[in-house]
Amino acid sequence: MTDAPGERPGEAWRPAPRPDGGASSFFSQAGVRFGMIYACLFGASSLALAAFLWWSTAGLLDRQNEAAIQVDTQGLVDRLAEGGLPALIDTIEQRIAGNIDDDSVYLLVDSGLKRLAGNLDRWPTSVPADFEWTDLRIDRGGLKALARVHHEELAGGMHLLVGRDVESRVQLRGIVADAMLWAAVIAVLLGTVGAMAVRGLFRATLADISATAAAVSAGDLGRRVKVTGHSDEFDVLAETINDMLDRIARLMDGVRQVSNAIAHDLRTPITRARMRLEDAATTARSEADLRQAIERAQSDLDGIVAVFQALLRIAEIEAGSRRSAFTQVDVAPLLSDLAELYEAAAEETGQTLVARIPPHAMVFGDRDMIQQAIANLLDNAMKFSPPQGVIRLSAQAAAGAIEIVVADDGPGIPQQDRERATERFFRGESARSTPGSGLGLALVQAVAMLHGGVLRLEDNAPGLKAVVHLPAADPATGPQVPE
Repeated sequence: MTDAPGERPGEAWRPAPRPDGGASSFFSQAGVRFGMIYACLFGASSLALAAFLWWSTAGLLDRQNEAAIQVDTQGLVDRLAEGGLPALIDTIEQRIAGNIDDDSVYLLVDSGLKRLAGNLDRWPTSVPADFEWTDLRIDRGGLKALARVHHEELAGGMHLLVGRDVESRVQLRGIVADAMLWAAVIAVLLGTVGAMAVRGLFRATLADISATAAAVSAGDLGRRVKVTGHSDEFDVLAETINDMLDRIARLMDGVRQVSNAIAHDLRTPITRARMRLEDAATTARSEADLRQAIERAQSDLDGIVAVFQALLRIAEIEAGSRRSAFTQVDVAPLLSDLAELYEAAAEETGQTLVARIPPHAMVFGDRDMIQQAIANLLDNAMKFSPPQGVIRLSAQAAAGAIEIVVADDGPGIPQQDRERATERFFRGESARSTPGSGLGLALVQAVAMLHGGVLRLEDNAPGLKAVVHLPAADPATGPQVPE
């Protein structure tokens, strides 16, 4: 792995220390913040529930009490209008006598606040004569009680008080208030416990991710984040990170394999070129012999340069640096040109090239890269086909894509080697005796992936069928290549 800038070689990377010496605020921790959010939401929900319960219990009783007082008051007003003052006084006395619960309050006074009827002996001294609703402390039969009273001003300057004893309701409100208080305490405790549980869950999950990242940065590429199996967001995150680490591991293995392959495959031509030059330096008897040895060494070195150019080309394609220059490309003329070129080359070796190309086949990509990829497949087909073999080049539309097929009747690639055939420098047993660097299919695979497609290697019975699957260009929606 590459060392971080400013790090000594071989030393595991660690985060730079904070300016405060590494001490972090308690509230800057993500788990604490999420826990506090949970606690606030839980508290707000509990408060809303408590308010609703208060409104539907104590509040409902108050509203029902006031509604009953208003109805009673209106009945007395109507009675005054129908039968006059004697009828009103008689009605008040009847209602007092018929009040089984003894919770009704009535007082009728004249314009001078002199008592005319009711179960109160006088007008409350602490209450003015112009109020509408009030709570009074009343004394009835030596008992102190709290009453909710409505005031109604009558004709002739008379005043009427109608109310209900609400002492029991006040006690009920106190009980409900106490219950709400204890419920709030319990809600706070439960919210705190829940917040700590959320914080612990985040800490456990993030601790595992941090430990895995630290292990990977220290060189342990086999370490993975634990998956709980609950299929929740944490498992999705863990699986995504594990997929990323798997890809990094594959890339690192690929780098090691490429390094080993370069060391193995290039050692022979370099050694051969060196030996030829040494032999020419000691045994060459003429300028022609020396020139011939230099030309052979130059040919070997050109092959080495070609290998490095192919590696750089694959790296450039995989980096996607040329994707910004993509445009709509009709691959039909491109394939026709390749067919015409390779048909002549095939005739020289006794082979036959058969092409079946549609009039148009639009894709979104880079014309030169697609041409090079198909040319690599045709080169391989000609290289591995027998002298009288038949090579087939075709293209067709298939479910929003263009499939370009190059098939031959050569030895093919065994099933167990097809997955590795696109690796750099991989050469199967049947390809050991043929010239090449093992980079052709790797380049085709890189081009296909850059265009959002795939390369499939299938059995042609006999031979190999290489299928390049590229997304078709849609003029209405534009490019269909994933970023």
